[in-house]
Order: sequence, then C-alpha cells, then structure tokens
Amino acid sequence: MRDDLDLPFFFGAEHGLFGMYHAPAVRPRQALLMCPPLGQDLIRCHRLYRQLAQALAGQGVAVLRFDYHGTGDAAGASGEVDWDRCVADTATAADQVRARAGVDRVVAFGARLGGSIALAAASRARFAEVIAWDPVFDGAEHVAVLDAMQAALREDPTRFTHPRDVADAANQWLGFDVGAALRRQLAALHVDGSAVPTLVLDSLPEGEPRCWDGRLGEHGRIRVLGQPTPWNDLHRLETAILSPPLIQAVSGRFREIA
Repeated sequence: MRDDLDLPFFFGAEHGLFGMYHAPAVRPRQALLMCPPLGQDLIRCHRLYRQLAQALAGQGVAVLRFDYHGTGDAAGASGEVDWDRCVADTATAADQVRARAGVDRVVAFGARLGGSIALAAASRARFAEVIAWDPVFDGAEHVAVLDAMQAALREDPTRFTHPRDVADAANQWLGFDVGAALRRQLAALHVDGSAVPTLVLDSLPEGEPRCWDGRLGEHGRIRVLGQPTPWNDLHRLETAILSPPLIQAVSGRFREIA
C-alpha cells in the first residue's frame, strides 16, 4: 500500500490554489474533480466531500478536491472571491487532475454553487460529464435567500444577547465577507443546461423551487435523492451536511460509466 494516497499540494498561478489528490491504488481510467460550494455550504460539506473522495478512490477513480482563490486553504481573502476566477480556477484544476492521474476523461461534481461553477466551466474544462447536487440556477433568488438568512442571523437571540449592528454585519453572508463583485455576479447569474451530459441530484426540501426544471436541455437528467438536505435552515447552520444517499448516487454513477 502506498503511503501517499491522499496528497495535499499547491498549484496554479504562483501556487495559490490548494488541492488534495486522492490517488486510487490501481491505475485510473477516469477522474473526478470536486468543485466546492462557497461560504457556509463549503464548511458544512467538507467532511462529505472527503468521504465521497475516499469512496471513489476506493473504486479506482482518481479524485481531486481543491479550493478556489479566496476560499479554504487557497491564497486570498474571502472578500476577493470572484465568480469568473472560480470558473478559471476550475479549468486549471481539471488540467491538474488530468496530469496527475494520466487520464483525459474528467467528470465534475459540485454541490450548490459548486455545481453551478462546474456547469459554467464545463466546456472550458472539457468535462466529460457534470454531476450537480442541488445546483443554483437562479442567482438573484439565491442572493435574496442569503440576504434574508444574514438578516435573521444578525438578530438571532440564540447566538447574540443583543442584535449586531447593521454596519457590523454588512457585506457578509453567514460569517463570510462578500465582495461587491461577487454579489453583483451572483445576482446576475442565470445557469442553463450544459452541452455536456449533466446529472442533477435533487435533495431540496419539499416546497422549494426546482429552478432546473425545463432548463437542463437534451443532455440533462434528474435523480431525486430520498433524503432532503437542509441547506437554508438557519438553526442547522453549524451542522455538517452528511448524505449517504448522495455518496451512493455518485458512486453508483461511476460504476455505470466505468
């Protein structure tokens, strides 16, 4: 057994991007690039991303997790996160996993905005397929939800003895600084179906709008997961997102396309 199966490293311009490469014990035939979501969703999905990466590496798939500029362990501050740079970083990461794994076929996976970024980068990154878990298709609606959660968080008596000043909590979403550029970019975001095969994994709670309905195009399909995911539940903000059905669905998809 090799002792470098999970390898952290830096790559990209000035080695500013952070990656964690999960090497399979056998020669891989395809790879998975895991595009992280942003903000609190990134924190809440961290453990699940690691679990999924290790599960797929055990199936013989080369996996790369990475952080965009301004997120996680990559260079830059939270307020510097930029949508266009996230898309460019995704294409850079796709080239990186191809080089490390020695394969050309790369599938992308992403949760929430990570799925949206994967779809936006699909052609540039030459993805063979995108698996998007509850992706954000309507940016304006997503911004409105985040603004409402931020306003409720500022006054939440279970977290603060007194409401925070509006100025103190301005330009933040759920504990993360947000730059004006990202807010403007997300508000204008309108994702449509990709030219590459796309599988949307739907775990939104009942009653929440499915913005992807009718917008996936001829290459898209939807699979409903049995377990709803509480993405926008303020009372579970500090709770990790864990989803055995999600891991089973993605692992099962890779067995189908092996």
